[in-house]
Amino acid sequence: MLARFERITDTMSLRHREDALFADWLRVRDDFVPDGVIDEVEYLQSRVRVLMVLKENNGFYGGDIRSLLPDGERTPTWLNVTRWLKGIGALPAEVPWTELESIDLTERQRLLRSISVMNLKKSPGGHTAESRNVWRVAREDRMFLKRQFDLYDPHLIICCGSTTSACFHEVVLDGVAFDFCRTRRGVPYYARSTGRFVVEYSARVQDNLLCYGLIDAVREVIGPRETG
Repeated sequence: MLARFERITDTMSLRHREDALFADWLRVRDDFVPDGVIDEVEYLQSRVRVLMVLKENNGFYGGDIRSLLPDGERTPTWLNVTRWLKGIGALPAEVPWTELESIDLTERQRLLRSISVMNLKKSPGGHTAESRNVWRVAREDRMFLKRQFDLYDPHLIICCGSTTSACFHEVVLDGVAFDFCRTRRGVPYYARSTGRFVVEYSARVQDNLLCYGLIDAVREVIGPRETG
């Protein structure tokens, strides 16, 4: 059982390294939308550093996700991410649905600042991602995606869906061999190394079941955290 995550104390250069990488990336992707760590201090000091891996963004058609998300993005995707973060942060306690169903703007802003976001395709897409297009662009941008991932050292990688997970493992992790286990309730996961976990999660169900399904899986995967 994992009792405690170590913290990173160097908070000086992550944003600068992201910006340098993205400047290179923009030379080959003129429709590039930056993502990454929303607030580097909040992320680096988090007890559980969470990286959300998604196919592509479908809510931002310009600007920088790192500055737009803290405004309290309210699309269903980010509302559910906010609920996950609140539930994961409270472990081993369980947060009742009455405290997760409606989360105010201040709390959304606070919670979303603590994560990193990595879209495998950096250009905007539609409501439903075209998987072949995501795979094609991700393969073309392989070296950039690998450089981005190497910046973050997350404790918990949440791959949003099986297709996203497959693309992430082939393109970013070079097809490294991995053996997914399943939680008692059937959510796929594995440990990349000590204190480093990947969870594959996707569901098309009502919000409360979607929310607790992931929180329950993380509870089993990482175990309760010590306080202090």
